[in-house]
Amino acid sequence: MAGSLSNHQASTVWGEAHGDAHDPLAQYLGRLASRVLRTVSGDDTERLAEQLRRINRIIDQLVQLAPDLLSPDVLIAEMRQLLAVLPGSVDPAGPRSIPRPEVPLSRSALLMNGRDQPRIGSEVIRELASADDVKLICAFVKWSGLRIIDDALADVIDRGGKVHVLTTAYMGATERRAIDRLAHLGASVKISYDLRTTRLHAKAWLFRRRSGANTAYVGSSNLSRAALVDGLEWNVRLSGMEQPHVLEAFEAAFDDYWEDPSFEPYDPSSDATRLDKALAAEHHEPLEGELFPLRLSPFPYQAEVLEQLEAERILHDRWQNLVVMATGTGKTVVSALDYERLRSAGQADSLLFIAHREELLRQSRSTFRAALRDGSFGEVLVSGDVPEDWRHVFASVQSLSRASRLGLLDRHAFDMIIVDEFHHSEAETYSRVLEHFEPRVLLGLTATPERPDGQDVTHWFGGRIAVELRLWEALDRGLLSPFQYFGLHDDVDVSQVPWRRGAYDLSALSHVYTGHDARARLVAQAYRDKVADPRSARALGFCVSIDHAEFMASRFNAWGIPSVAISTR
Repeated sequence: MAGSLSNHQASTVWGEAHGDAHDPLAQYLGRLASRVLRTVSGDDTERLAEQLRRINRIIDQLVQLAPDLLSPDVLIAEMRQLLAVLPGSVDPAGPRSIPRPEVPLSRSALLMNGRDQPRIGSEVIRELASADDVKLICAFVKWSGLRIIDDALADVIDRGGKVHVLTTAYMGATERRAIDRLAHLGASVKISYDLRTTRLHAKAWLFRRRSGANTAYVGSSNLSRAALVDGLEWNVRLSGMEQPHVLEAFEAAFDDYWEDPSFEPYDPSSDATRLDKALAAEHHEPLEGELFPLRLSPFPYQAEVLEQLEAERILHDRWQNLVVMATGTGKTVVSALDYERLRSAGQADSLLFIAHREELLRQSRSTFRAALRDGSFGEVLVSGDVPEDWRHVFASVQSLSRASRLGLLDRHAFDMIIVDEFHHSEAETYSRVLEHFEPRVLLGLTATPERPDGQDVTHWFGGRIAVELRLWEALDRGLLSPFQYFGLHDDVDVSQVPWRRGAYDLSALSHVYTGHDARARLVAQAYRDKVADPRSARALGFCVSIDHAEFMASRFNAWGIPSVAISTR
């Protein structure tokens, strides 16, 4: 929108030709009115009187345009500055003195903790003095920051106001003393215990008032002394009277976060130890005297998966279930906690965990040991290791599927069977095992149930998937690191490579790529183009074979990019 004010030249207004046009038009009218009122001269009394006369003439025109909507009582009789809105019943001794922020509640501003400027900490205290409800969201809460505003927060709650706080245990920066104090004051606190990453980078306050003069601060300040007093912090103070839609968006987003299961209610009487352990883990401070210093607890999204599994069994009597979870979201953790819960309920004891690689089996057994807090749990059947008790077995499908071994095992030998990477189940080795046993509980785990050969693995589960957490959902929820794809055309001809059993012949494919210097140089150049510092960056390169990996590592090293080939050979 643009315009000019002239007696001889019409103004040009560029506005939206749709239902929202009234907003930019009203803003334009406001700017024109401000310019007209600003030109009034005289002493303060005369100037104000003339300004009132002019604005009332404008209002009168609006009344005539919309008599059904506006009445003459909207005209301004006098102007007085509103300093406070007090409760209906006040103290007989007189109303309490309410300090006002240096920035009026009706205006927005930028606060930077600069010299001769309002400090964010002192302004927050003044905002709290008149707030009826408060919402705070920040990555961490420090005692040094809380003690600055402690009395002001207590005053809000003593007056019957509500205080809601969202924060995290990320990086171990939060201090439990401060969280306990907030809870003791009567604030409602929710914490994200996610130790791997945090989706919460917002730092913001919302101050709601029954008068409607709501305000908010959005910027860089967590709740710490440095942020409130002398840190180089930038915070925008927003006025709901100027920008109500922004505060409405703030509150809607805050309420969505509040209902997100990844933020969990904090109660000092039951959650203090958990918070201590989470913070200690972030500081890499193992607790002494325990083999497993941290109890294996599910992330909220994993708890949702466990709840859905329980519903399938209890509500629908379905004890054969396929769980689809994106790689990196913790399928093995879910299976271990699922087994631990079934075992505690007396619904399963003997266990068979099946995977196709030895390293997966041993890692999975470690996860189950942590879940059960039993360092001796489980035996392995792989690479010559044979169980003695056959009660809790982690077996490679190759070792287990041998007819001579399967024939010795009772069909009901295991209460629960868990099959990792279940998309392999149509292979003969897996099918032989699955057809032999009849467990009470069957749990399949996979990230990719869709097979390139089109075979449907869900027939083992009545044609259904019990729980799904796909890659795109995991990315949307911030559970995995986001990624970018860059396509690179390398002109390699694989049309002559044999295709066998749904895949390229590995030996022939490796021969095509190994020794292909031109392609390797193309890959290295693309890597240099996309990475800021190729020498210090950490990266994984996936190859078609061990020989191919060794070839690529040697070429990268020759071109000044430190590399090493890693395999299980």
